[in-house]
Amino acid sequence: MRIALAILTISLAACGEKEAPKKAVQKKTPVTDESQRFPKKDLVDVKIVEGAILGKEFLGGGNLAKYRKGKTEFELFLVKAAGPEASSILMFDYKKQLANAKFIAHFGGYFGKDGDRNVFLFAKGPWLAGIAGLAEQEADAVAREFAARLN
Repeated sequence: MRIALAILTISLAACGEKEAPKKAVQKKTPVTDESQRFPKKDLVDVKIVEGAILGKEFLGGGNLAKYRKGKTEFELFLVKAAGPEASSILMFDYKKQLANAKFIAHFGGYFGKDGDRNVFLFAKGPWLAGIAGLAEQEADAVAREFAARLN
């Protein structure tokens, strides 16, 4: 009888409501000047953005660099998260907002459209980094150099 009661108790506990998964909360990390991490070729300006970088509230603040190569203008952005897991979560949150998001396997990142601009995203350690305004192949080349500076 006791065994049957124990089995019934365990079964009922297992059938109970499952707890909803907790959403990761990005801790606000102070925004610091990371201008040394941006490639210098074609660089116009780097600024610290305290609020929503690229207008994305969920990203928080970071560094935004403007580039000009001939008539082409583009931006690189860098957001420091609490750690590698947090930067990956930020990347996935941003990926959800991209139209036609394409996984870039060799980078572990994504390429897609944010409004009318191309965006290439990747996470490396605590960093979420990206390139806005370049075609995929051009962004990939720039991202390789940028990623090397995030060590």
